[in-house]
Amino acid sequence: MMESRTSTRQRLVTLVVALLGIALLYLALGEVALAEDAAPPACGGKILEKCTPNSGDTAWMLTSVALVLMMTVPGLGLFYGGMVRKKNVGDTVMTSFAVTCLVTILFAILTYSLAFRAGTPFIGGLDRMFLRDILSDIGKGGIGNPNPLAATIPESVYICFQMTFAIITPALIAGAFAERMKFSAMLWFIGLWAIFVYAPIAHWVWGPDGIFSSGNDAAWVKVLDFAGGTVVHINAGVAGLMCAIMLGKRKETGPAHNMVLTFIGASLLWVGWFGFNAGSAVTAGMQAGMAMLVTQIATAVAGFTWMLVEWSLKGKPTVVGICSGAVAGLVAITPASGFVGPVGAFVIGIAAGVLCYWGCTGLKAMFSYDDALDCFGVHALGGIVGALLTGVFAVEQYGGTAGVLEGNPGQFVNQCIGVATVFVYDAVVSLIILSVIKLFVGLRVSEDMERDGLDLALHGEVVH
Repeated sequence: MMESRTSTRQRLVTLVVALLGIALLYLALGEVALAEDAAPPACGGKILEKCTPNSGDTAWMLTSVALVLMMTVPGLGLFYGGMVRKKNVGDTVMTSFAVTCLVTILFAILTYSLAFRAGTPFIGGLDRMFLRDILSDIGKGGIGNPNPLAATIPESVYICFQMTFAIITPALIAGAFAERMKFSAMLWFIGLWAIFVYAPIAHWVWGPDGIFSSGNDAAWVKVLDFAGGTVVHINAGVAGLMCAIMLGKRKETGPAHNMVLTFIGASLLWVGWFGFNAGSAVTAGMQAGMAMLVTQIATAVAGFTWMLVEWSLKGKPTVVGICSGAVAGLVAITPASGFVGPVGAFVIGIAAGVLCYWGCTGLKAMFSYDDALDCFGVHALGGIVGALLTGVFAVEQYGGTAGVLEGNPGQFVNQCIGVATVFVYDAVVSLIILSVIKLFVGLRVSEDMERDGLDLALHGEVVH
């Protein structure tokens, strides 16, 4: 009797366990089915709402953000800091750091929206002021709504990436006015310039509906600028020249006080530039790989070319010279990096090494302006060289647009129009901003401050 009851209980327990197992399996399968039904689509193409960003692209762009930020702090700060006199090193590195902070604030409040959101062909809209409605990285389950300009990554990552470009561009200008500009005047100039010059030009060339945007079917003229030949380098170089003209020459000059700092800064710029150029593909794909390759080639060729030119003309190759040549190569390949192949990179590197060396020596002597750290000679001339040669060497297989060598001379004309327009607009608006600041704040430190050094006079600090 006992055995019968035990057997019955065992059968009941077995039945209950089996039923529970079936029920759990059913629920699990149901949840999987529901999850599959509710799974958001991958972001990309025309899918720009409630979608999942590509993790590989996002990882590469997060890396690129860090690399490009490294270019300004510490890269540019050390590069410029090593070339000024010891009594002005603190002001030089402080300028790079302060510009990073100021432009970050302005970009989040206003200039991202003006530059990279749809509006008019000349300027973007205001729908992202104070970065409102940024949903890409806070939606449940990683669901977001990316910017159409960067369809596979969270908009927050794209904002950070473009913010680093907006930071380094005005920071480059400081090379022209080093050792003599008021710190307060610098802050006013950089802030106003970021809003009234950088934002509209970035929108023209890179905005979704910009007048020069190669990705805008309704663009007036399609200008190829992969990573900033016009937007960053010509823009910064021309503004630097206007600053040098408005401020006048320094009372006294001297050789670079610490070439090792300049070497370290140039090296950081070189490494960071891979994020600058290859990151501008905004995906971890074939175009990013080609952009990285041609960046390395053009930089090495330009640095070596500058060294040979300097060696032949002055009898000795210098550390500052080869570093400047490498930066010139980085500048020149920037607009071309997503459009040309290795052969184009070699030619661009040679052209940058020769022409930028002349711009920093012969051209400056010819017109007698005091571009202290050769912002115009390296960045404006290098940007012009790169932008124009992009129109010659662009390879349709790499970047989707043919250049002169592939039977499309019209692209060279487009590049000329883009370069000339940016040059003129930048020069005029920069002069207006500088004139207003000179009237209300003043541009230049006193002779006593300049003689004693900006570190002590403006910041109460000295380098020992």
